[in-house]
Amino acid sequence: MKNISRRSFNTKLSKGLAGTAFLSSVGLGYGFSPEKEKKKLGIALVGLGGYSTGQLAPALQDTEHCYLAGIVTGTPAKEKLWVEQYNIPKKNVYNYENFDSIAKNKNIDIVYVVLPNSMHAEFSIRAAKAGKHVICEKPMAVSVKECDAIMNACNDAGVKLSVGYRMQSDPYTNEIKRMVKEKPFGDVHYVSSDAGYISRGNPDQWRLDHALSGGGALMNMGVYSIQSNIYGTGQNPISVAAQEFSSRPEYFKDTDETITAQMNFPDGVVGNLFTSHNANANRLFVSFEKGWAELNPCHSYGPLSGRTSEGKEIKFPHQSQQKLQMDDFAKHIMMGTINYAPGEMGKRDMIIVEAIYKSIKEGGKTISLDLGDMGIVRA
Repeated sequence: MKNISRRSFNTKLSKGLAGTAFLSSVGLGYGFSPEKEKKKLGIALVGLGGYSTGQLAPALQDTEHCYLAGIVTGTPAKEKLWVEQYNIPKKNVYNYENFDSIAKNKNIDIVYVVLPNSMHAEFSIRAAKAGKHVICEKPMAVSVKECDAIMNACNDAGVKLSVGYRMQSDPYTNEIKRMVKEKPFGDVHYVSSDAGYISRGNPDQWRLDHALSGGGALMNMGVYSIQSNIYGTGQNPISVAAQEFSSRPEYFKDTDETITAQMNFPDGVVGNLFTSHNANANRLFVSFEKGWAELNPCHSYGPLSGRTSEGKEIKFPHQSQQKLQMDDFAKHIMMGTINYAPGEMGKRDMIIVEAIYKSIKEGGKTISLDLGDMGIVRA
């Protein structure tokens, strides 16, 4: 980590993350057991904050192709709680200093990095060097340069890499992809995606600290809008222009609050992006030549909801997106199935993020993008 001690990180994390208490409904006795099927891959979670606690660990109790095998934490109290909650053997428990010794642990196949954004590159690279497959939570890193470093480390080590884009495994996402590909309403003309929430928590939380987050709403929620605009057109953008504004500058002192952006796609297709830490926004709208489709809510954990211009409801049985995501990656490793969120996709999105920040810095100037088919995965 740059300019951040591990002690200060743990202090910042404990002050800033909400919802780190364990959910009583999860129950006891889950996690590792000697009887786990050998066909299942063991996952170690690095960082035991709100997302690991409330989403990933519970999802790993229902996954078919992977399971919670280990943890990495710098907080002894969390270590004790997780060991008891999930029956994790002491040999599968690590801290940030002895993490590299995970290379010797045959029970752990995948390392899932769930740390603040500025730490993604360090621990993804260390995991790769330890010979473990890597899931890096979104955004992949705080710069394109760091994305390249992660990808190079995984390639050099011969391990697989995925970004924590849970929506790529969601059936609602894939239904929009199907419509774009099969064209029941004709070609796409316009797409718009909004992603945001109102932050009223502690102003010392790590997401509002640029040194830890690398940015504000755009780095957190904006990547969902970038993703859905791309799968909502089936193309990568060729240029972007952006604007930033804040209505609570006293709270958002170090990171962006609200950003809007306009994205140009091939064949004259137009895209609009909105992301904020000061507004609840959760929608994707795709306008076709002869109709439209909408997901609202679109980016949250679900259940999601959708409809079309024909009056038809888009509806699927609710499943944990994290369960689907981690099972998809495990199947990719074991069976050679498609990697729905490869490193190239994470790098592509960071190229767009950097272009948006550059446009804002240059007064809303249109920034050209040369992405080709980078990171586009068509199911």
